[in-house]
Amino acid sequence: MENEKYKGKIYSFYELLKANNIEIPIIQRDYAQGRKDKKKIRQNFLNALYESISKEEKIMLDFVYGSNTEDSFQPLDGQQRLTTLFLLHWYGALKDNKLLDEVNTLIKFTYETRISSRDFCNSLVKNNITLLENVSPSDTIIDSPWFYLSWKNDPTIDAMLRTIDDIHLKFFNTPNLWHKLTSSEFNLIRFYHVELENIGLTDDLYIKMNARGKLLSTFENFKAGLEKLIRDEKWESQSDFTKTFAFKIDTTWTDLFWKHFRKGDTVDSSFVNFISTLLMLQTSVERSKKTDERLKIISKLKDDANNISPKFFQQQSFNYLVDCLNLLDEKYEEIEKIKIDFPLFRHQPNQDFLKEVIIAPEIDGASYTQRVFLFAQLEYFRKTDEINTQKYLDWIRVVRNIVSRGDIEKSGKRPDIVRSPATFDGVINLISELSAGCSDIYEYLSKIDNLKSTFAKEQIEEEKFKARIIIQNSQIKQPIFQLEDTDLFRGRIDFIFYCLNIDKSSDKIDLDSLEEIKSVFIENLSSDSCLTNDLRRALLTISVDGKYEFYHYWWSFWNVVDSDKRRLIDKFREIEYLIHSEFREYFKNLILKLKSKNLIKISQDFTPEDSFPNWKLRLIKEERLLNEIDSNYIAIPPDNSYCYLLKSKRPRDKNGCIKIE
Repeated sequence: MENEKYKGKIYSFYELLKANNIEIPIIQRDYAQGRKDKKKIRQNFLNALYESISKEEKIMLDFVYGSNTEDSFQPLDGQQRLTTLFLLHWYGALKDNKLLDEVNTLIKFTYETRISSRDFCNSLVKNNITLLENVSPSDTIIDSPWFYLSWKNDPTIDAMLRTIDDIHLKFFNTPNLWHKLTSSEFNLIRFYHVELENIGLTDDLYIKMNARGKLLSTFENFKAGLEKLIRDEKWESQSDFTKTFAFKIDTTWTDLFWKHFRKGDTVDSSFVNFISTLLMLQTSVERSKKTDERLKIISKLKDDANNISPKFFQQQSFNYLVDCLNLLDEKYEEIEKIKIDFPLFRHQPNQDFLKEVIIAPEIDGASYTQRVFLFAQLEYFRKTDEINTQKYLDWIRVVRNIVSRGDIEKSGKRPDIVRSPATFDGVINLISELSAGCSDIYEYLSKIDNLKSTFAKEQIEEEKFKARIIIQNSQIKQPIFQLEDTDLFRGRIDFIFYCLNIDKSSDKIDLDSLEEIKSVFIENLSSDSCLTNDLRRALLTISVDGKYEFYHYWWSFWNVVDSDKRRLIDKFREIEYLIHSEFREYFKNLILKLKSKNLIKISQDFTPEDSFPNWKLRLIKEERLLNEIDSNYIAIPPDNSYCYLLKSKRPRDKNGCIKIE
């Protein structure tokens, strides 16, 4: 699905059907493409579809116009093509044994012209028939017990049966028909889909055109609708005309966007991106709607910026829109010149927050997190009279620390914390509350007791503690920032406080101890390059409660030798999981040892207890054992008498695996 300027959205039939019910409205005529006298038209269309599928060449089927009812898309033009495409998809699903899997999707296509047409479509989807190359499917359908003989008198059903037979003749021997029709890998057959609703005039079925008869853009239609809402609600009844939305959107604000956010020869889509993001933000900030309704709006706007509508605006959100546009007009140069001098990790913008959001593609567009950063930026410049670069960077840093905290898994997978409408709604509410102190965020956090928001509560407690010790001793700021900026921590440094045995209630920390631990950590654990066999060997020497078993964080059973598989840390991000789990004591003890010895020396100096397994001692002392194996997986039997170094995560046999005794 792609956005096309002035034309609507590009869909395949399957994409449109997945997104909506498709209902041929009662005002439409019967399906005509399958009539006897339309054979040439029908054959030409099927030939075009066949050429596209067999040669895997894309084809565009022009426009499909329609309007949305409460739960359905009703085509006003394109009914014939949609019906033929429905029949082709039904045939493809039937032929490729996908009908049972796709019944809930295909059932969403229906006719309202006649009850019999609707019932036939439903029965067609719900009932299997057998396809034989030399037997007309229409005969098989008519002979089926679910087919009513009276349906033969329905001209739509009669035409559908004729089209099904022609599809059978053309496509019976087409391999992978269903996959080629529906997979985004191909996107072979598509069309422009134009919705006629919410475009500004009195009749829902009226297409708003310009003087040349071309469909107006999303932005032009939205602008006309919003201007009407402003007049109706009298939001600017006391304003001078040159200060009104209608005047500025066509003058100063357009000049601003043309200068900084132009895409090709237009700024319309840039306005759409910006306005849709502000609507997402204000939907969360205002909290005037129930949670489900808020999340639905946020999701709709995130999926496609062109879903903006005047109906989403209340006076507060309108005022926010005007404030932000005026802010950019007045302070853009000042905003743009302040560069972020610390990593934002995977959310680092190519240019800056504004351009990342405004010049993004309308479909999907900027990530939730990038929009959060833009919100934080706008809040600072809206609420701060005297701009202080360092205070601004402190504010963005705190926001960075909040949104960078991932839900780390033991596999090393680290999905973003802000990855859904619900988490976006939660973090915007939190940052809106924190923005009361954005002009000096550390001073604010050092004094605040409780926040209403409960989002990212643990990280907020950490930020409050860091703020208190920074306020007490500004020299602590640098080592804290250096630790926050490491790839492993990404803002969350509670493990360092754990290593230092910090009593957070006292708000005291020894700077020299912090500097020492910081240096040890950055040298040995801070980045991907730190994950080495030297680290693995050193960890095998670390004991917690008499056990040398850091690898117990992961296990799986290997049937070949009746042993448990373990992992000696396969991915760097697994370390992040470990230092925030019950295994963090292993890493704390390692860090403390590294204050006086390096990784290699720790392994060399290790003297085991008598009960220490010999295989484990060999892994520590004989470097080649870990260095010469391609995987980081081992298998240990219940008696702990030996281990296998596995050649892969899931070896099928013992060949190539090394037994260590």
